[in-house]
Amino acid sequence: MMMPATCHNLEFGRIKFADFGVMRKLQSVECFLLKLLRLCSMDAPGPPPVLSVKKESKADLFEVVSDDLLTLNKNLQSIVGAENPVLMSAAEQIFSAGGKRMRPALVFLVSRATLALTGLEELTREHRRLAEIIEMIHTASLIHDDVLDESDMRRGKETVHQLYGTRVAVLAGDFMFAQSSWYLANLENLEVIKLISQVIKDFASGEIKQASSLFDCDVELDEYLIKSYYKTASLIAASTKGAAIFSRVDSDISEQMYQYGKNLGLSFQVVDDILDFTQSAEQLGKPAGSDLAKGNLTAPVIFALEKEPKLREIIESEFCETGSLNEAIELVMKSGGIERARVLAKQKADEAIQCLQCLPQSAFRLALEGMVKFNLERID
Repeated sequence: MMMPATCHNLEFGRIKFADFGVMRKLQSVECFLLKLLRLCSMDAPGPPPVLSVKKESKADLFEVVSDDLLTLNKNLQSIVGAENPVLMSAAEQIFSAGGKRMRPALVFLVSRATLALTGLEELTREHRRLAEIIEMIHTASLIHDDVLDESDMRRGKETVHQLYGTRVAVLAGDFMFAQSSWYLANLENLEVIKLISQVIKDFASGEIKQASSLFDCDVELDEYLIKSYYKTASLIAASTKGAAIFSRVDSDISEQMYQYGKNLGLSFQVVDDILDFTQSAEQLGKPAGSDLAKGNLTAPVIFALEKEPKLREIIESEFCETGSLNEAIELVMKSGGIERARVLAKQKADEAIQCLQCLPQSAFRLALEGMVKFNLERID
């Protein structure tokens, strides 16, 4: 994730481009984006895509907040503002691409699961705005991640910077960071402002930590978990705690929701890192073993290095020989690294489930439990 250079400028919409050649290029991009948006709306009518459970007998995990997600999708199209038509078009294209909306769904689930504890009957404006802010921050971080990683594909589709160039991608990401900062400040809740602001700092810390440890075979599991917290779990934890805060629950309950989000996020990241080895490029939407190829050593590799000296040699050579990456992947697979990573993902999942014991039984709590189980089912 790239630090939002313009995040401090809440009047981002008034920035003027001195480079008129760039402006002409951006205008052509805008026309293309608008065409793309029309195609997206034709191909995907109806409710926003959400995570579905693998077993057909299980109900949709997010069905209990489906109306909330519909409202969120509508609001995301307008919340980015109208002062920057080019960047707004880019943002709309990103939102229309159809992500899982997992983070805002967690906001809604925790919000509704905690309402009964304080006697509130309905979600507040702050609950809904928090979900929108969280999704904007997440999307901005993905755009900047793809620029930093030079990724051409995400979820099987071309990335924003691949389609429209690095300049537009960086500006679109900065634009959403700036807008989310503005709406965050207007929530006028200092605890939540500090909580979400820390997430943006964590994104940068995670990227720095990752960049400074590429191809480092001495990286330890604790360091990997800290980096995973910065890059993934921090935002999820802030989402779930922020939702609880706006439900006005006691601090011990909001802390439990923070720990739920943190452990779910860590489990989610470990599962993603396992899938990087076990799924095909078509399933991943990117080349298999792509993290390892870039020198980003994840849990399966860290575990495998304990048993495979040859793996260290290959990684430290930075895969200079033809076929060395495939050999490294095979060593990770046969060393037990995948199995030990599965155990780690299950451990974090169990800790997340335990944090939900403070909530009253409801469809929303069941969905929060189901989210943890669904994550593990991705590697069954």
